[in-house]
Amino acid sequence: MLNIGIVGLGWWGKTLVESMTGSGYGRIVACADAAITPELKDFAGLHKMKLVGSLDELLADSNVQGVILATPHSLHFPQVVATAKAKKHIFAEKPFALHKQEAVEMVDAVKKAGVSMALDYNRRYLPEMRKLKERIVTGGLGTILHVESTMTFPNALALKPGAWRADRNETPCGGLTPMGLHAVDGMIDFFGEIDTVYCLSFRRAVEVDADDTTSMIFRFKNGMSGYLGTMTATGPGFSFQVFGSKGFVRLDGLTHVAGASSEERRTKLFSGCKFQPLQGEAETWTTGPFDCPRAAIEGWAKAAQGGEPYIIPTDQMIHGAAVTEAIVRSAAAGGKVEKVV
Repeated sequence: MLNIGIVGLGWWGKTLVESMTGSGYGRIVACADAAITPELKDFAGLHKMKLVGSLDELLADSNVQGVILATPHSLHFPQVVATAKAKKHIFAEKPFALHKQEAVEMVDAVKKAGVSMALDYNRRYLPEMRKLKERIVTGGLGTILHVESTMTFPNALALKPGAWRADRNETPCGGLTPMGLHAVDGMIDFFGEIDTVYCLSFRRAVEVDADDTTSMIFRFKNGMSGYLGTMTATGPGFSFQVFGSKGFVRLDGLTHVAGASSEERRTKLFSGCKFQPLQGEAETWTTGPFDCPRAAIEGWAKAAQGGEPYIIPTDQMIHGAAVTEAIVRSAAAGGKVEKVV
């Protein structure tokens, strides 16, 4: 059982705490937030967590063996380095970093400290994503031609000026960092490294100065292509589709919507699934609920206690940051094709 502290108790940080209720692999025993409100005190009491005001206080607590960083990416570099130096295991929210060099330095700090690190690309644990990867690897879809994903939610319509997600420095390219990077990570997991990217990103409907419509095209090093679209001002949706020379698979579901129930945010990401072969009837099926944030945290807790390594290798964490950096460069240049370096 790993004793865990968490930094950041916004709506997603609270969701992570709720996901670990009753886990047999880790328990969140302490939490830190700069704004200790009566509501946070009540939440900490409900979940039997010690409440403190800073990461430093968590790192000084000998009862805390690992730390969840449910914080903006701009804080990750100093927080990861400090947590690694304190010899505590690290579970970081995505995005890991917007720049490859920061990712490289964080991974180096973690390796030097000899601790386990995880990123919350929790959709890797979804059973349907794992089944799809197996189908691809075993040749069930033939030669892969193209992958595409669309991720949408309405959250940006409620953003107010001054909110950290309304800051272009925190959330460049609209829905890329809060949503789209899950799909980018899935593509890297399935198909390897991305070679070039092309991105257009702009604002259509939201009131704050943030993009709400973003389109990205990828060319993979293996020769195939990919597409990702994100929108932050429409209904919630998440589709992931892989096209091969033997047919295609499409997975459909939802995204995390602020204000929805904790159970919905955690467990109802995919619902309808379809395999369409070249000829004949399509195979369709539905999926049951699956708590993927819990699965991701438990995967990290097991790795931290000497079990299987976490599902995302550190080289893929670094490549994901490099892809993110190239996407942002492309959008800033008005759609210039950018090499991932």
